[in-house]
Amino acid sequence: MIGRSVAAFLSALSLYASGTAAWEMNTYADFMRGRFSGVSLTRDGRMVLAPRLQPIFSSDEPSIWSVAEGPDKSLFVGTGHRGRLYRVDAKGVSSLLWTAPEPEIFAIATGPGGAVFAGTSPDGKVYRIVNGVAEEYFAPKERYIWSLCMGSDGALYVGAGDTGKVYRVTAKGVGGVWFETGQSHVTALTLDRHGRVLAGTEPNGLIYRLEGKDKAFVLYDAAYPEIRTLFSAPDGSVYAAAQGGSVAQRTNAAGQAAQPMSQTPQVTAPTISVTVTDEGAAVQSPPELTPKTPDNSKPQQQTAPILPGQTVYTAPTSTDVTGVDKSALFRISPDNTVETLWTSKEENIYDVLVVGGQVLFSTDENGRIYRMGQDRRVTLIAQTNEGETTRLVASGDSILAATGSMGKLYRLSESASAEGAYESPVHDAGSVARWGQLGWRGERKGNGKLLFRTRSGNSARPDRTWSDWSAPMTDPAGVNVTSPNARFIQWKAEFAGGTASSPVVSGVSLAYLPQNNPPVVQSLNVVSQIMPITSTSAKAAGQQAASGTYSITVTDTGEAGASTLSGTPAQTLTRGYSQQIQIIWSAEDPDGDRLAYSLYFRGEDETEWKLIRGNFSETLYTLEGDVLADGRYLFRLIASDRPSNAGDASRQAELVSAPVLFDATPPVVSSAGVTRTGASAQIVIRAADAASALRRAEYSLDATAWIPIDSIDGVVDGRQEEFRLRLDSLAPGEHIVVIRAYDASNNVGLAKVVLR
Repeated sequence: MIGRSVAAFLSALSLYASGTAAWEMNTYADFMRGRFSGVSLTRDGRMVLAPRLQPIFSSDEPSIWSVAEGPDKSLFVGTGHRGRLYRVDAKGVSSLLWTAPEPEIFAIATGPGGAVFAGTSPDGKVYRIVNGVAEEYFAPKERYIWSLCMGSDGALYVGAGDTGKVYRVTAKGVGGVWFETGQSHVTALTLDRHGRVLAGTEPNGLIYRLEGKDKAFVLYDAAYPEIRTLFSAPDGSVYAAAQGGSVAQRTNAAGQAAQPMSQTPQVTAPTISVTVTDEGAAVQSPPELTPKTPDNSKPQQQTAPILPGQTVYTAPTSTDVTGVDKSALFRISPDNTVETLWTSKEENIYDVLVVGGQVLFSTDENGRIYRMGQDRRVTLIAQTNEGETTRLVASGDSILAATGSMGKLYRLSESASAEGAYESPVHDAGSVARWGQLGWRGERKGNGKLLFRTRSGNSARPDRTWSDWSAPMTDPAGVNVTSPNARFIQWKAEFAGGTASSPVVSGVSLAYLPQNNPPVVQSLNVVSQIMPITSTSAKAAGQQAASGTYSITVTDTGEAGASTLSGTPAQTLTRGYSQQIQIIWSAEDPDGDRLAYSLYFRGEDETEWKLIRGNFSETLYTLEGDVLADGRYLFRLIASDRPSNAGDASRQAELVSAPVLFDATPPVVSSAGVTRTGASAQIVIRAADAASALRRAEYSLDATAWIPIDSIDGVVDGRQEEFRLRLDSLAPGEHIVVIRAYDASNNVGLAKVVLR
């Protein structure tokens, strides 16, 4: 697919790496990182035209929070942040039915006689609207009304927060607490097939089945902070969408929208912080006043400024923990067994709907809608490309989807779109690259059409500095990419057809040749190391000693035995260490190429570099400590990516060390005069070093501890120094004074003075 033209352009560019790279997308996970518009993705990584997604209503509000269907198939839509209730009839004609005094309508339920019940927040109230006329129906003195449900007994059940209570309301102003969950929020209500009320809660993600007043059974502990939605299927199964951040989002929205409307004293809600463990369990932590930092990659709602005298609502916060599941979809069977159908570490699930044996659910990742068949395989069937798809509603033969961010209502058709497009994620070549061919795998059906385009640029996100989309490419075997050389590239697939003739794409590959970047030498260090004499050198020392002229045995009587030759030999003490010089460096290649090194040296007073070793891969080289005479030396390291790049395409970098002083010769220490008067003595000592400055001097009297000596000028810092040592209270007789001086390289020189 990709071959002939790639080989042709490789030889034309000397600054590009010799190895061609290929950006391939083949799997479900690969394609999910892109942007879908009228295109679906199956679990086995096949892209086809999606069901038609037709916008039928735009509220011009930031979010649609709730949707309910009336007896005449009209829809009632509750929005934020201006608390508006709309009616959308079966033909898609919309009208503003009512505006609530509160800014958010989080819950809607329809009742007998065409009545619509709306739960508002904050300062939660329930209103009853009939023929556009609203009346306050129930005011439980709660902060939030999250959920409403018409019971099989004709009563209205109300899920509230911050107290986590379920209320049962039988008439205007007539109602009371039906069950206290012990949680903070009752976020979802529905009926099971036996007419029992099911309640989902936050922050511990518990699902209750209400058996009667003050009587309930915990149906499931989801181990996620919030039960976002409950759906009761005809077969008795209950589907639960669980996540960890929706309450915080909605209460923040409610607080911000309420600020301009209130002049009451400040009211601060108890704050709930939820921590998700690696097992997915949620625990409540102490109050936390810092709100969650918004994700700037997603559309953000506008924050109203806080003005003096306004009410400030502090919403519950949530903790977004990277690397663990953010949300999940569960199925609770009639026998109470639970099956996890879907989880995600990136997406929050918002709603679930079961239609015709298939499960639909929506998320906040570009407003995606998924379908799960009876085989439990998930297909991305549509993407609204808005902040989140908040609600899914079955209306007649259609599926309706409500969205946040732009507050729209879409109808999802069974027939496929006539056209669609998919934009890949942006690919980073690592450096400016020359593009080769783009090819793809798939198939065309009937009159279906499929073409590809590319664009490139040098900013991480496509903007107006990028090139325009290229001319269409239609040959799946491979077409040369004409977009300009750049670091980043993106491709787009355009589909045309319909239900029976949708093209299929299952894999895409794009070849490119990245510019070969030079290596980087990060450091070059020269260190000395004291090494113990090895057994081999010790053996050699022993052999040398054995070859001496004398041997002697000392007995325990202190008398010397017979020697092989006349005289008594001196015992030689060998040094137990030797010195080595280690040259250590660090280098890397931004392209990941293998590197080869060449190491050079020269004296500070020399002009030409001398090669120590060339073309090797280690990052350490060891020199014997005495191979270089005393003096200052520089070392030069050249790193080359030649092992990975042929000929002129290879690049190199170098680094020269700071001057390194080699000083293996100890200072010369001598006596410049000795004067002894009775019990006192004065000694003048001179020390000199040919290579480096002196650093300190010490003396020892009769092999006792070393005592520092100051130089005559007060500072030991020159290559030549003079010291004056005065000794008092000497005992009569002979004494031995040993003086030692150290240079900057820690070499030591000694001298002995005998006092008589």
